[in-house]
Amino acid sequence: MKLIRVPAERVGALIGKDGETKKYIEERTKVQLIVDSEGEVTIDESKVEDPVIGLVVADVVKAIGRGFSPHRAYRLLDEDEYLETIDIRDYVGKKSGHVIRMRARIIGSKGKTRGIIEDLTGAAISVYGNTVSIVGNSVQLPIARTAVEMLLRGSEHSTVYKFLERSRPHLRIAEMGFG
Repeated sequence: MKLIRVPAERVGALIGKDGETKKYIEERTKVQLIVDSEGEVTIDESKVEDPVIGLVVADVVKAIGRGFSPHRAYRLLDEDEYLETIDIRDYVGKKSGHVIRMRARIIGSKGKTRGIIEDLTGAAISVYGNTVSIVGNSVQLPIARTAVEMLLRGSEHSTVYKFLERSRPHLRIAEMGFG
């Protein structure tokens, strides 16, 4: 049994319309999810033989709680897909104005910056609350994380885009299965 908290406003996304999201996760992984209205999620993995499944489901629940759509969070059910969450406050302190400014830098005007990072790396990014969460494989994730951290440390957007462009050959090799 694992207990995970998700924001109350994300409980609906976790359960899904007519319970379809919760049902899909349970059927695909054979775990039982017990969700209360306050956002406490209990993962009962007692009927599962592979203990790793409980950790994977915990990541899917966390991803949905961090703002990913269920469809994007399902990537974590595939092999070699991981979730990483970066706390913006670790870079700018606790002042909400600084956090809001950094969220805006990562998202960009009309989502441009986030879109470029996602397009060039293949990773999925969600900016929610005080965090930036990334879902990607073992090649995509470190490159996307580095790009986000560069923005959080104050690098120019153009510098980040150049870093991503330089990383593309590495990503292509990995896509072909040679990485």
